[in-house]
Amino acid sequence: MTGALRTTAGPMMKSNDVVRFCFGSLAGYPLRTGLMLLAMSIGVAAVVLLTALGEGARRYVTQQFSSMGTHLLIVLPGRSETVGGPPPLLGQTPRDLTVEDAQALTRSSAVRRVAPIMVGSAPVAYGNRTREAVILGSTAQMYAVRDLTMAQGRFIPEGDIRRAEAVCVLGHKLKAELFGADAPLGRFVRIGQRRFRVIGVLTRKGQSLSVDISDVAIIPVASATALFNRSSLFRIMVQAQGREAIPRARQAILQILRERHEGEDDVTVITQDALLATFDRIFKALTLAVGGIAAISLGVAGILIMNVMLIAVSQRTGEIGLLKAVGAPGRQISRLFFSEAAMLSMVGAMLGLLIALAGQWVLVRLFPEFPISAPLWAPIAAVGVALGTGLLFSVLPARRAARMDPVMALSRR
Repeated sequence: MTGALRTTAGPMMKSNDVVRFCFGSLAGYPLRTGLMLLAMSIGVAAVVLLTALGEGARRYVTQQFSSMGTHLLIVLPGRSETVGGPPPLLGQTPRDLTVEDAQALTRSSAVRRVAPIMVGSAPVAYGNRTREAVILGSTAQMYAVRDLTMAQGRFIPEGDIRRAEAVCVLGHKLKAELFGADAPLGRFVRIGQRRFRVIGVLTRKGQSLSVDISDVAIIPVASATALFNRSSLFRIMVQAQGREAIPRARQAILQILRERHEGEDDVTVITQDALLATFDRIFKALTLAVGGIAAISLGVAGILIMNVMLIAVSQRTGEIGLLKAVGAPGRQISRLFFSEAAMLSMVGAMLGLLIALAGQWVLVRLFPEFPISAPLWAPIAAVGVALGTGLLFSVLPARRAARMDPVMALSRR
């Protein structure tokens, strides 16, 4: 006879007696209890960790877009939106964006800055060191539009956009590989077949939209036109006067370029806020999906609790028969099994949260640039689902125990 049974003074057990009874039954079968706690803790930890990874991915993408600058609009050649009017002629290719198009956009009062972007690849050499690198052609406006910062020297100077000055700004990583510990300012590097004087070095910036800013060379857009022997731009980056000016700037960009392109709507304007909102929705849905998948493991843990508690009913028929013989009603027996399931679920959930915290700590140390953090609802939902699952799957064992005949139970049949 358990200690909890001996302290029962009447047919209705007190709350502390219920806790002692459940604790005694759980402690009496350590292997069974340990397996149930392990299953529940793994389920809770999986929910929290997977939602933390999903939320971390969302924050990482948001940071990458924010690192581009603020209040940005990106102008791309080619139409990717449905508009009215006749279709283009068969075989017609999108009209290229040019530096003149970029200059025309500055006429709008809603536009603060415009940075034309030309992209290419070329070998960059200094002394006996050569490195294939991404070359960006732009203007002085790119510094503010892309929110860049200088580690040394200065950025591309203001001046005539059509003047091909032989100057360049190196990314932090490219400078380190070409010059090592030597001072690069004032030195000449060869980009392709042309010589450029290094006037600045960017601070470590990291990747932004798959382009590692630390591993590029930036030259004036006119110099890039001569270097790559083309006039078409990769894109035009426009900074609006403010967040509220973004819709007006977008309409102005479309109107100006329509006039310059003989009435054709042959460009696409993407706003930074629209991109962020799209990715935010995608990653929120992804976070919920992976959290839901992980929650399936809590259902498996609940099934394990049900099966083990059904076995426990057959092992404890003597105790159940004695309780019913002294007058304990069926609901009291059910309460004991529900309390045991709740205790298992809560302890397992707490262990799962500790495992999740430890897992997050390890992931943060392994990937310091990835903002891993579980949303507030994740641990609350995980604990709630664990408790609900444990109680739900304890209904059948509790009902079976409550319906036992006391005589049959005392005889262990």
